[in-house]
Amino acid sequence: ADFVKIAHPDCAFREAAEEACRNIGTMVEKLNTDVQLCQSLRQLLADKAVMDSLDPETRRVAELFMFDFEISGIHLDEEKRRKAVNLNIRILDLCNEFLAGTHLPNKIDQHILPEHIRYNFTTDGNYLQVAGLHADCPDDLVREAAYKIFLYPNAEQLSRLEELLASRNSLAQLVGYSTFAHRALQGTMAKNPETVTQFLEKLSDQLSQRTQKDFEMMTKMKMKLKPQNSKLMPWDHPYYSGVLRAERYNIDPGLYCPFFSLGACMEGLNSLFSRLLGISLYAEQTQRGEVWSEDIRKLAVVHENEGLLGYIYCDFFQRPNKPHQDCHFTVRGGRLREDGEYQLPVVVLMLSLPHSTRNAPTLLSPGMMENLFHEMGHAMHSMLGRTRYQHVTGTRCPTDFAEVPSILMEYFANDYRVVNQFARHYKTGQPLPKNMVSRLCESKKLCASADMQLQVFYAVLDQIYHGKHPLKRSTTEILKETQEKFYGLPYVPNTAWQLRFSHLVGYGAKYYSYLMSRAVASMVWKQCFAQDPFDRAMGERYRREMLAHGGGKEPILMVQGMLQKSPSVEDFVDALVSDLDQDFETFIMDS
Repeated sequence: ADFVKIAHPDCAFREAAEEACRNIGTMVEKLNTDVQLCQSLRQLLADKAVMDSLDPETRRVAELFMFDFEISGIHLDEEKRRKAVNLNIRILDLCNEFLAGTHLPNKIDQHILPEHIRYNFTTDGNYLQVAGLHADCPDDLVREAAYKIFLYPNAEQLSRLEELLASRNSLAQLVGYSTFAHRALQGTMAKNPETVTQFLEKLSDQLSQRTQKDFEMMTKMKMKLKPQNSKLMPWDHPYYSGVLRAERYNIDPGLYCPFFSLGACMEGLNSLFSRLLGISLYAEQTQRGEVWSEDIRKLAVVHENEGLLGYIYCDFFQRPNKPHQDCHFTVRGGRLREDGEYQLPVVVLMLSLPHSTRNAPTLLSPGMMENLFHEMGHAMHSMLGRTRYQHVTGTRCPTDFAEVPSILMEYFANDYRVVNQFARHYKTGQPLPKNMVSRLCESKKLCASADMQLQVFYAVLDQIYHGKHPLKRSTTEILKETQEKFYGLPYVPNTAWQLRFSHLVGYGAKYYSYLMSRAVASMVWKQCFAQDPFDRAMGERYRREMLAHGGGKEPILMVQGMLQKSPSVEDFVDALVSDLDQDFETFIMDS
């Protein structure tokens, strides 16, 4: 239902799925406040003999269910429990309203803007609609106008955010936590907000000089192109970092696309999974009515000894009303059934690739190719999870671990030994030259410190918003202060970027997860696969220690099993920073 409500081409199906999601959500909310059910579980958890007889995964699932009960305030008296339920419902509504508000365009009287830039925006009578930041537009004035108009504070959205943060804090305190962040981080790899803050502050310290150099490079480029107005502003960062990459490395996507046909990329994934994990992907015929659009492809995932592991539906192509987002959905989770058979997982991978044309197959840019590998990382997590319960199947694990398998696949996608297996020109069959792969990889490191510093700023902001309440200042004053301390480019008066921060809904207090998952993926890559990306023994260890458990084992224990050591906060930071160090030597040699 979660998938159908956003991706089905038929509006009636989308509405029915929305209704199903609401009904299931309400039912789960009722079960989470069922006192008899909770008492039964509490008796089980208190019975040491019974607990000792259970396997570790069953114990963990029992504890996770208890955690769900407590979060819903089951241990409270009836009045407080009712208050917890009402807060939960209110938070759900506020999340939906806030999320809708993050995407709404802002309007401005068109006469306020200079005539020569108006055509960049949608006209609505006498008004212009600004629906985004226009970050890639070469005209500085367009980017500045878009930034100031799109991020202009909306009073309703501001009060929604304030109420959402206050309600989350009230709920957390009602059920026994000092802040919402303490509640949200229970069971994660980081475990608590103190560790997250330590991680982000140490990372920021390590990045600050590198980020300064990146900003200096961007400023010089801006000076060269716009000498009359060379101060670097927040709307310049994405644009000038892109200009620098293009100028220094000549990485026009048009040069790469012919080597990355969809067929070649899928062959590359098939070959990699086969050598690393003994797994092959086979196209299967679908039955009438099985798929929601005729361009969906169904893949059977088959292991050389174990047979069929599950199915992946590939919803890869653009179509009207399909959201432009790359994502992975679990349609059916894996679990051990009562009859001893294993229920096979079924997932959907959704991308927004162009259709093939009469003259060429579907061709992917390097970014699309990397996204395909990333989403396939999620799919393999789902396919190879062999948990007893659906509650912890595949990607249903703590947020700061969930991105590890997908980000790890990006490292494979950027390794010449892997790319060389499949990147062939669709017309001539010529392999992608090695220096083109080197240029692409080196270009990604250019200005990467500033990009990571921006992510640190977002993650710190998220922690402060979900930390101690009442907040010491307004959300906008906190934004200004945090931006100046953890990013470095000036805050622009009368803007409120936090009102567009859609991740506050799904990743409340957990935005740091992207950075921590990348750190773990980097450590796994360097220690286990950098020497030989096709090492079968390492592939088997990766499956056994990390992928097989889904969320049925504590994430840090999975990481320890893979790395054969317990990483510290410093290890996480070092892994991220070492990825940034330029490796010009190989680039110069290849050139």
